[in-house]
Amino acid sequence: MVATSSTMLPLGTQAPDFSLLDPRSEKQVRLCEHSDQEGYLIAFICNHCPYVIHLLDHLAAHFNMWSKENIQCFAICSNDQANYPADSPQKMAELAEEKNFLFPYLHDECQQVAKLYKAACTPDFFLFDKEKELFYRGQYDSSRPGNDVKVCGSDLEQAVKNLQKGLPSPKQQIPSIGCNIKWKKGNEPSFFK
Repeated sequence: MVATSSTMLPLGTQAPDFSLLDPRSEKQVRLCEHSDQEGYLIAFICNHCPYVIHLLDHLAAHFNMWSKENIQCFAICSNDQANYPADSPQKMAELAEEKNFLFPYLHDECQQVAKLYKAACTPDFFLFDKEKELFYRGQYDSSRPGNDVKVCGSDLEQAVKNLQKGLPSPKQQIPSIGCNIKWKKGNEPSFFK
């Protein structure tokens, strides 16, 4: 398990639009169709990564909670499903059902959305304000598989609270760490080479 860090997209970056399949509903989901939210939270995750599995139950509960608090949450899997069948759309739908996701878990088959967001690892988090300008990017918290730190989501939770209260974005934003996105052969983005 090789640890990869977030690229830390510049704060203030406008959220790139996307249209991706939600394998559970079998419908296309577009970011631009959601324009009345207080914030937009996008997480690049996958089914098989130990870093994601480590925090998944906590993440699902908090994303469900925030979804009810006017924060539109999305999870996106951009991994190469041919070489990582655990991340196939069918398995994604099964995981979303098993964990009772109240938010879309989207399939980025061509990996273009991961490139637009400069996502590098799973998990990788991007929180945008109501104008869809980047407010926070970085780690969920300091817990990692095997480091005996309890999963609490403190870093991302503080950012969401600041956004909801109209406070500035957190000054300290620590890169997320996880498995690298599994790029298709020849499709690796230049920022990752």
